[in-house]
Amino acid sequence: MAVLELIEVTQVFGSRDNPTHALRSVSLTVEPRTVMIIMGPSGAGKSTLLAIGGGLLTPTAGRVIVDGEEITGMNDRHLADIRLRKVGFVFQDHNLLDVLTVIQNLELVAKRAGAGGRSARHQAEELLKILGLDHRMGYRAGKLSGGERQRVGIARALVNNPAILLADEPTGNLDSKTGTEIMALFQRLHRELGQTVIYVTHDPFIARHTERIIRLADGQVVGDEKIDHPIAAGTPRPSEVALAEEAHR
Repeated sequence: MAVLELIEVTQVFGSRDNPTHALRSVSLTVEPRTVMIIMGPSGAGKSTLLAIGGGLLTPTAGRVIVDGEEITGMNDRHLADIRLRKVGFVFQDHNLLDVLTVIQNLELVAKRAGAGGRSARHQAEELLKILGLDHRMGYRAGKLSGGERQRVGIARALVNNPAILLADEPTGNLDSKTGTEIMALFQRLHRELGQTVIYVTHDPFIARHTERIIRLADGQVVGDEKIDHPIAAGTPRPSEVALAEEAHR
């Protein structure tokens, strides 16, 4: 069973007299344990596609099925429940509560999903150990470095063991070294925890860490490429010239 299905999904913003078509009849099937990238120029519809797949945005037309449950037409309360149980989001700006400690940020999400206080803390502690952040549990989130904040954001997205992890430009605010470390972390988490991972990125080097590349242009899927041998974590980053040539192929 597919973990995510988009069937003839269309998204239109604006008024009837001045519509903007963000997505045009997009169909996409994602199998369990897949690691994939959505790429394309600005305005191609990448973030819109991610938001619809995660239940943050209701499409103008079409159907969306998340881990076997059709979410098309669900009310806000049921969509919020789907997002808590089945989808983890990692954002470029982290969206952490800076006044709370690292572990409190995770516990808050676990408790919202119904975990009791002791269970929520155990889930949070175990995940922070996996991510190498157990020594930062008591730190306020606002005192962490950019790379640490992104790792906490990943931990928060994973605390309820979702079927799908959605990451919108997860390395966009990081330097290249930290960004490569974050991608290595995603690879390790996929191997150890087994979630399906879908990224949005402009970076062709990051895209080559994955098994599948979906390319969007003008709200439509224009490419679907399988990568037989993804780049291993820790591989040195090529020169900017090589990246530019890759991006324009």
